[in-house]
Formats: sequence, C-alpha cells, structure tokens
Amino acid sequence: MDVAPVPLPPDQGTAGDPVWADDGPVAGHHDTRELAARFEDEKPGRVLSGPVGLLFTGVTVAIALLTLWQVFFPLPQGSKYYLIIFLAGVLPMVFLAYPSGMRLPRRAATASAGNEPPDPAPAADGPAERGGPTPVDWMLAVAALLSCLYPVLPVTLGAGGGGYDAFLDRQGLLVPLDVLMGTVLLLLLLEACRRTTGWILPAVCLLFLGYGYYGGLLPQSWPVAHAGLDFGQLVDAFYNSDSGFFGTPLDVAASYIVLFTIYGAVLDLSGAGRFFVELSAAAFRRSRTAPGRTAVASGFLLGTVSGSGAATTVSIGAVTWPILRRAGYPPERAGGMLAAAGVGAILSPPTLGAAAFIIAEYLGVSYLQVLGWATVPTILYYLGILLSVEIDARRSGVRPVVIETGSAWRLLARFGYHFLSLIVIIVVLSTGASATRAVVIATVLAAALSFLDRRHRLTPTRLVEALSGGVRGVLAVSAVCAAAGIITATTTKTGLGPQAAALLVSGAQAVSSEPAVVLVLTALLAAVALSLLGLAVPVTASFVIGWVIIGPALLHLGVAAPAAAMFVFYFAVLSEVSPPTALAAVAAAAVTGGRLVPTMWQTLRYALPAYLIPIAFVITPTGLGLLGIGGVARIAVAGLVSALGVTVLAVAAGGWLPGVGAAGVPERILGAVAGLVLLWLEPVPVAIGAALAALAVAGVFVRRGAAGRAGVPAPVRQVDHREETE
Repeated sequence: MDVAPVPLPPDQGTAGDPVWADDGPVAGHHDTRELAARFEDEKPGRVLSGPVGLLFTGVTVAIALLTLWQVFFPLPQGSKYYLIIFLAGVLPMVFLAYPSGMRLPRRAATASAGNEPPDPAPAADGPAERGGPTPVDWMLAVAALLSCLYPVLPVTLGAGGGGYDAFLDRQGLLVPLDVLMGTVLLLLLLEACRRTTGWILPAVCLLFLGYGYYGGLLPQSWPVAHAGLDFGQLVDAFYNSDSGFFGTPLDVAASYIVLFTIYGAVLDLSGAGRFFVELSAAAFRRSRTAPGRTAVASGFLLGTVSGSGAATTVSIGAVTWPILRRAGYPPERAGGMLAAAGVGAILSPPTLGAAAFIIAEYLGVSYLQVLGWATVPTILYYLGILLSVEIDARRSGVRPVVIETGSAWRLLARFGYHFLSLIVIIVVLSTGASATRAVVIATVLAAALSFLDRRHRLTPTRLVEALSGGVRGVLAVSAVCAAAGIITATTTKTGLGPQAAALLVSGAQAVSSEPAVVLVLTALLAAVALSLLGLAVPVTASFVIGWVIIGPALLHLGVAAPAAAMFVFYFAVLSEVSPPTALAAVAAAAVTGGRLVPTMWQTLRYALPAYLIPIAFVITPTGLGLLGIGGVARIAVAGLVSALGVTVLAVAAGGWLPGVGAAGVPERILGAVAGLVLLWLEPVPVAIGAALAALAVAGVFVRRGAAGRAGVPAPVRQVDHREETE
C-alpha cells in the first residue's frame, strides 16, 4: 500500500504565505481567517480601511484598554456604569463593521443548499460590504452612542434631573424622554442582532416583547397569562433594571468574554495555532490513523483558545483536509470529523464558550468550578470521536499517510512555551483569583513569550492588531447579550419561567406519574426543545432562553443546579452540529467541498456521545460524578461506566470492533441498547448494559470465527468517494 508523504506548511502563521499540502496550496492565511469568520456568530462583516479604519481601530483599542483597566481598577460608580460605557463603545462599532444587507451563511446555506455545499468564497454582499459605512450606518452609530450614554449624561430633565444617580432613582418612574431613549436603544439592539445573527433572534425578542405587552389580554385561566404590562413598564425593565440590557449576559461579555477574545488574538498572533497543529501531526505521524487523529487533536488544542466551533473547524480543515483526502477519506466523512472536532472547542477547558461564563454568574460559582464540571464530559466527547476515527480507518481501508514534520519532542522543546499561558490560567484560578485576573496575566505572559520566536513577536503594531481584533471578535456577542436582556427582563416581570416549567413537567406527567419516568421524559423534552431553539439563535442566546424557561423545570424535579445548567449549556452548544442548520458542518462542507446534508449526518454520528452524556448526568444522582461532583468513588464509577457506554455506542455506530472485525446488524443493535442502558449509571442498568455489551462482543467473535471457517477473508470496505453516509 502506498505511503504518501504530506508536508505541513512551513510557516502557516505568516500572513499571505500559502498553506501547502500534498498537491498544492490550499488556502492563504488570510483566506482561512476570512472563511472562518464567515461561519462564526461573531464574524466581521467589513474590512475597514483609511480614516474609518483608523477610527475603528482607535475605538476598539480604547475599549480593550478600558476592559483591562476595569479588572484592576473598577470604575467607582459601579459595574452597571461600566456596562453602559462598554455598550456605548461596542454598539456603534457594530453598525460600522456590519453591513445592513449582509447574507448569513448559516441561514442562507441551510435554506437553499439541499445536497449542495455552500460556495466557500461567495462574492461580497454588495457595495456596503466592499466599501465603508453608509450614511445610514453613521446615523445609527450616532444614535447608538447617544442612547447608550444617555443614562450617564448630565442633562436636565425637568423634575427628573440629570446624571447617572438621578436616572437610577427614576426606576419604575421613567419620564417620557427616558422611555424614548430606551425605545431607541431597543430598536438599535434588534437591528444589531439582525445584522450579526439574522432575523431569528430579533423575532424571538419581539415575541417576548409582545408577550409582555399583550399577555394581560390572554384568558387568565391560561397558565402563561399574566396581569399585563404597559410599554413604559417594559422599557423600564429593559433600560433601568439589573435584568435588562445591562444585565448578567452583557456583564459576562464585557467582563469575561472580551478578555478571552483578546487573549485568543494574542495567542494566535504569537504562533500558537501553528504549533498546536504541527504538534498534533508530529504526535501521530507514524500511526495508521494519523490523519484522523491529527484532525481531532488539532481541534482540541485549537479549541482551548478558540471557543468557537465553526472557526476551529475551518482552521483545522484548511491544514488537515488535504491529508485526509490523500488518505482516502470522502469529503462528507472528513467534513463530519472536522466539524465534530471543531465543536469540541466550545466544550473544551480552559476557554469554554461564552455561555460557560454566564453559568458561573447565574450560579454564583467560580469559573474554575465550571471548568471542573466540563472536564469529564469533554474527555468522553473526544473519546467517542477518536474511537470513531479508529473504527473508520480500519473498516474503510484508509491508506496510511506519512506526515512530514519534525519530532514531537523537538517541537515541545522549542515551542512548548505556548502551553504556559494556558497552564497559568488554571494555576491562577486555583489560588482563588478571578477569571478576569487569570486571563489578563495569561495574556501578558503570552505576549512576552511571543518574543521567543522572531516570526511572531508582538511588536507595538501587532499588539494593537491583537487588542483591536479581540474587541472586534466580541462585537456581535455583546449585541446578542444585551438583546438577551429583553428575554430575561420579560421573563422576570411576567413570571414566565415557572409557568413554562410547570407546563413542561405536566406534559411529562401526562404520560406517567412515576417520578423517575417524569424526570427522564422532562429531560428528553427539554433536550428536544433546546436543540430546536439552538437551530435558530446563537449559543449564548440559546442558553439564556433555555435557562430561564427550561432550567426551572429541571430544578423543580430535584436536578442539582450544576447538572441543570450544564445540561442546558451542552444542548445549546450542540446546535452547531444538529441538522438541519449545523453551522460547524456547513463550515466543514465549505472546506472539503462535500455535500451538505451527508456531512451533517456524519457530524451527528461522530458527536453522538455529546447528546447522551448530558442526559446521563441529569437523570441519576450518580451522573453528578460526570461533573466531578460527589467524591472520588462516584466520579471514577461514573467516568468508567460512561466511557464503556461511549465505546459500545461507537462500535454500534461504526459497525466494527477494533482488533476483531465487522459487527453485524444484531450485534450493532445489541451494542446500541447496551450503550444507552449503561448511561443510566445505576447498578441494575449498568449490569444489564454490561451483559448486553458482552453479548454483542461475543457475537462479533462468533461472526469472525464463522467467516474464518468458511474461508472468507475479514471484510475491509474500501472508501467510495461518492459515499454519502452510512
């Protein structure tokens, strides 16, 4: 069998240099970053240059410096005052950076793609995207600045008075100008969300707004009816309360997410991304499954600093797809592998997705605790992907490919310092320091260490680029978090959360009155609801909505708060791989040129454990061990049994038992049932699941023995590049 060497790019981190693979350049550095940007919820829309570009860079760098200053020297007026200043800085920049008619790859591609992949490099969406901001954009930017700063401006409002303290004193008693400015900000946030995430999130916000205003007209016998709120009360809740625009979601964006995006930008410019990919390739270069393992390991390592599933998918795909193609992987299967590995970025410590910071704030725990909760599920998730890679390589007859790269130990000795800043985050958090201080210290360290590699030194110019890029990366998520205040404030004012939770539980109780069955059915209904919600809105908004609507239902049934929060978090994240909108799969199809729908189904197969593990730590007390809660014994039992369940499910899905041979339909069915039963994590179900798994394995051995006696060689199905899915 031929062994084809594939050289890695000599200098992937240098702008403009091509990324070379086995048969030519794949993509330039800027091409890869632009393609990644197209599939992020926080993607830039315009390339600003000239005076506008200088203004944008100046404002974003000022915001970055303000956020860094706030960590060590908080503004004396309080956190809400800081949030007002922060939103006044970022919201106008949204209207300058995002054209009003920008097409959205996630919605457009899934609405019309069918089985055809999206164009990986569509033309610009009109003059606005190619050029600078329009007069309308400037008007909206100015309006955003004024409406955001209005609460702190020392203006005179008759009896109301002016200034920040006077504005806070008018809570519940807003004057007409307060209502007007709050309404302007409401409309601007909806438009900002439309420009960055599409129509769905603004529509959801308007639905909650309509519910708050017209809910009093509903028959009062309905569970979701309420006394009714007038428009002034709603604006007061949005504009002048701690649960509205300036609530916890925006606080998380302004205090945590922006710092981590700055850290990610600094780490990327210091050459860490290139090092992680090369290290992954070097670690597996002599393995038969080197291409697949390299893609998965690269996704995990890049995900520790990315926190974005689609962007990580594109980044690893640009380098590893040529290797996978040379090994014989069809585009759809390779795309599924890349997408599943990329989505792990949002689940991987130490930089989880934005919703993880919201969990810490909502539950009043340290971010280190949230990282601890995510550790075992992340290991199980990547275990499932790696097992699928191993099974695919053996079942499909993948060709071995030698990846030309240096020794892994030599790479670690030369560039292993890139891990230091990641380690520092954990160490500083473990001392009891805040996540904000930990990431600032890590950022400073990463910038200092960049001078160990002359190609990636953070000179003043590149440091400005990192600061500006970090703030630019948080523009869209800031708009989403501020708009989420519409949802949280309406839910708080109307009491919708407990009412919706009661409806969800009553739906499960209509099927059975057995508490265990009710809990399982509620969890399944919640998983479906969260998956559907995540198809339409970004992960952060999906978590916020899910927590205020579905979280109370799980808490009411006795689920521990950490388990309920992580359950909502995982299913919000899984919208990235859930058909029919699967954003990470769309990004992977754009890289590989594979058909979209088959790529989505392949992604779903690789990511299967991520759908089942959250249910496991909700339906049984032992499942808390998967979150690192309950002592060493519980954690060990839950982890080992779940690992066995994930293994059996991977064998059932792949149809192959490594080291033995192909599994037939009966063995695969037995394995699937065994894997599901094992995840119940109670003694009797675990015993039954283990017995079923043993029967499935015995069946594979019997099948192999029968084939050997008949003189039939073990089947190895060669890869068909026209294959869609299995």
